[in-house]
Amino acid sequence: MDDEALAQCRRAYASRVLTKEGIQDDDALLQAYATVPRERFLGPPPWRMAGWYGYVDVPSGDASVVYQDALFALQHKRHVNNGSPSLHARGIHKLALRRGDMVCHVGAGSGYYTAIMSLLVGAEGCVIAVEFDGELAARAEANLRDYPNVKVVHGNGVEWPREPTNAVYVNFAVHRPADPWVEHLSIGGRLIFPLGVPDVDATGPTGLASYAGFFLFRREDDAYAVEFLCPVAFVWAEAVSGGFDSYRRLEASFGRGGMQHVCALRWKTERQGDEWYSEKDWGLVYSRLTATPPRSCPPIAGSSSACR
Repeated sequence: MDDEALAQCRRAYASRVLTKEGIQDDDALLQAYATVPRERFLGPPPWRMAGWYGYVDVPSGDASVVYQDALFALQHKRHVNNGSPSLHARGIHKLALRRGDMVCHVGAGSGYYTAIMSLLVGAEGCVIAVEFDGELAARAEANLRDYPNVKVVHGNGVEWPREPTNAVYVNFAVHRPADPWVEHLSIGGRLIFPLGVPDVDATGPTGLASYAGFFLFRREDDAYAVEFLCPVAFVWAEAVSGGFDSYRRLEASFGRGGMQHVCALRWKTERQGDEWYSEKDWGLVYSRLTATPPRSCPPIAGSSSACR
């Protein structure tokens, strides 16, 4: 396939992905999806595509095959994939990135979604891409060499960001938000991460989450607003562990449902109202104004300040 035909393929893919998520009037995100070459971030063919029953070797080396809403393996033995384009379109759209924003991408993998976010924040902005796995971090460094507003860090994502940040986008499941994700958000800053419970089978941890949900947090002057976005499937965080009791309580909360009624994050304060999930130092609150779960919570409006 020649370059022009492949460019047309990317444009069609971008339109399909955003349409699937009902995303309208986000021309910047549409253009970013239509511009970044996904095949570059998957490595050389043959590619492996994830399905319900495992991975399938893609027989074609034509780059056009990767422009579909499917997961492609980065490290298939560990179930690490270049994740769902439509899911990440939803997440990145909800981050409401603007030119000049500072972004921390935690669990950046080989850098595909980092590249998309780098185009959204522009030359005035910056994206810190943090990846724990050394091989993936090296691949991201190579893949992102043409994106001067990106810095790749080989490190532990729960220790980043290390300065005030407009947006934090986390791409692995974990049982609680890390302190820097919350405390280094600028006023108006947004955090999205998959809150979840690790999956375990007869042989031990599988490296995946058994229950997880995408939650959006927005820092306000004196509080954190929360919106549940959708259930998700993600790999489990490396170098992170919690207690069995907390996993069991969080699993029970997912089992009861009601995530869509969560409106606020309690952070480093005493519990004061009815909460969907509670720990001593944090909780997900049904409402800051009433102990009765509301019928619905308003979506969090997106805005951002300049990257300093």
